[in-house]
Parts: sequence; C-alpha cells; structure tokens
Amino acid sequence: MKILKTAFDFYINASIHVAFAVLCLVRITEFYLDLSYNENLDIFIFLGTITGYNFVKYAGVAKLHHKSLTNGLKNIQIFSFLCFLILCYYTILIPFKTLLFGVPFILLTVLYAVPFLSGFHKNLRQVSYLKIIVVALVWVGFTVLVPVFDANRVIDFNTVLIAIQRFLIIVALILPFDIRDVKYDAISLQTIPKKIGVQKTKRLGLILMIFSLLLEYLIVPQIDAKNAFMIFFFLVIIFLMRAKTNQSKYYSSFWVEALPIFWWFILLGIHNI
Repeated sequence: MKILKTAFDFYINASIHVAFAVLCLVRITEFYLDLSYNENLDIFIFLGTITGYNFVKYAGVAKLHHKSLTNGLKNIQIFSFLCFLILCYYTILIPFKTLLFGVPFILLTVLYAVPFLSGFHKNLRQVSYLKIIVVALVWVGFTVLVPVFDANRVIDFNTVLIAIQRFLIIVALILPFDIRDVKYDAISLQTIPKKIGVQKTKRLGLILMIFSLLLEYLIVPQIDAKNAFMIFFFLVIIFLMRAKTNQSKYYSSFWVEALPIFWWFILLGIHNI
C-alpha cells in the first residue's frame, strides 16, 4: 500500500497528471475543430508540460506546501531531465514554424519562474493578478492555438471563440488552487481569493463557467460535444463550490486537475455510443 501511495504521489508531484490534463484539452481541440491526430505534436506538448511545470515548481519558487517533497525531489529531477531529453528529440520532429509560433508561450513559462522584474527579485507569478492570466494564456496557447497553427488551419472566428472559452475554463479551474493557497501565499501576493474573499471567488468562477457555457452553443454544431460539455460544466461547478482553504491533500492537485481528463473521456464515450 505504501508503494502505491508513493507511486501516486510521484504521479502528482512530477506533473504527469497535469500533463495528461493538457493532453486531453489538446485532443478536445482536435475533436472540436476536426484536426487530424498529430502524435508528434501531442507527445511534444505532453513532455513540454512535465518539463515546464517541474521547472516552475522546483526552480526555487516552490510554495510552502511543496517542502514535503524534499525526499522525492531528486527522483523528480531525474525524471524531468529524462523527459527533457525525449522532448529534445520530439522538438526535431516538430516543424520549425510551429516551434517559432510557440516561443511566446514558452517565454511566458520561463518568466513565470525566473525573476526579471524589480532588480531581478520578482517574476511574473509575484505580480498581483498576473499569475492566473499568464497560466491561462499558456494553456490556451498550447491546447488551442499551437495545434491549429501546426495543422495549417486559419485561426478563424470559431477558433477564437474556443480560445476565449478555454481561457475562461482554465481561470475557473485555477480558482480552487488559489483558494487552497490562501494560507500559503505571501501577503504581497494578491491572488483573487485574498483580494475579494473565498465566496466571491466562487461566484466569479460560476460567472466564468456560465459564459463558457454560452460560448459552447456558439462554437460547436455537434450535439455530442454539447452534451459532454454540460456534464463537464456541472462537474466544474460542483468542485468549485466545494473548494475551501482546508482542502484534502488531493482535492485540487488530483480531482480538480482531472476535470479536463474527465471531459475528454465523457466526450469520447458519448461520441462512440
């Protein structure tokens, strides 16, 4: 049992879980826009997520609740390095124009962790309200815009609507994490829950999801996608409304993070019925 728990904790802490969430959002984009499955790009984004997230989490800016990872940090570092090596291989397989298009989102990820403001003492994460916007933009970039650009498709109005919807969804999904981190974040870090309170944060998340639901009916003609999104919509609302500062260990890091995975499997199941 202890081995299984250790393996599960490694799965979460090494960012494998969040990488699957990102991959599922890429697959959802491919379904919505009828893009061909691109194995090389999908693996590139999956490995890039692991590498990028672990860089951000363990590059000296980890929160207080990450201090318990000290014993397993070396294994995570080795795993991240191996993922980075494989990522380098897949980088060769990705068209240069796609890599160039993704540079701004990669740069945002780097600047999110590396101090470059206020005399190199402050990074993007430490700028009030910018953290959540940067994370959402990077997710939108790699789960919507990069796949569309790589497929040589025009970023049309429908794609823009999907990108806006994805941005709103990611912001809503980040809110339970911010609620959890209220007691860990520095006083100077003005996250949404610290500024407006937990209850108003939940109402904000609800409003964002309602807007994303309205956009859903402007985006996709397939009834399968609408039905799947409705289930996903209510799941997000349930987890958002139940979020609190004293969460269980895996509430946000596993269950909330798993919601895009559930969305993809629900969409896949309904589509194949």
